Amino acid sequence: MSGRHPLYQLMQRLPGTCQVCGRWPSLPVCPACETRHAPPDPRCPTCARRLPPGSTHCGACLSQSEGSHAHSLQTLVAAVDYAYPWDGLIARFKFRGEPGWAGPLAALMLRQPGVGELLRACDVVVPVPVTAARLAERGYNQAWELIKALRRQAADTRALALSDALVRIGNAPDQHPLPREQRLRNLQGSFVTHPHHVARLQKTHVLLVDDVSTTGTTLNSAAQALLKAGTGRVSALVLARTSGH
Repeated sequence: MSGRHPLYQLMQRLPGTCQVCGRWPSLPVCPACETRHAPPDPRCPTCARRLPPGSTHCGACLSQSEGSHAHSLQTLVAAVDYAYPWDGLIARFKFRGEPGWAGPLAALMLRQPGVGELLRACDVVVPVPVTAARLAERGYNQAWELIKALRRQAADTRALALSDALVRIGNAPDQHPLPREQRLRNLQGSFVTHPHHVARLQKTHVLLVDDVSTTGTTLNSAAQALLKAGTGRVSALVLARTSGH
């Protein structure tokens, strides 16, 4: 059913229980819980870490920009921290077969500063792909589910959405628990641009979307593949950013 269908829109407004505080009637996450757990705090525009008052970039990104390992991403925007209650809700969305969370989580993303502007500024929206084995096991790519929900809810977004613009090759282990150095080794050459989409990606502003960014390694590796194929610039949008480096 289309996200603009009247019945779909009615179903989205039906009362339920807040999955954080248990309040009824409520949206899946009530406004009070969202205000408490998703404050619009300033973040580093390069890596999306929270910033101390008066800072424009985090110290790590400032040091990196002066060295030889520049980011492939123009900017990274995150809606929330990967912490309670979002980590538990993301686990349900990603690992427990509850893709319906894409709608409420996309709405949360769109209410954060800079997200709507970033969607309007890009030409193409691309999900970070999962391996074929992971897709077969899970049945869906959570990043693509977020993109579909974002496009349903952001009526002024005109960017082209391509589910398979990037292809993930190999079967690297889950990146989440690994140190940065091993992530870098695992992801070298892990992404390629689908040959059917190379022409339409030329000189465009591509927005990569994923659910969680830990060190930015996955996003930067995916961005490198896009830039190598001729993309003009690459930005990224994630639901959550971990507090680690």
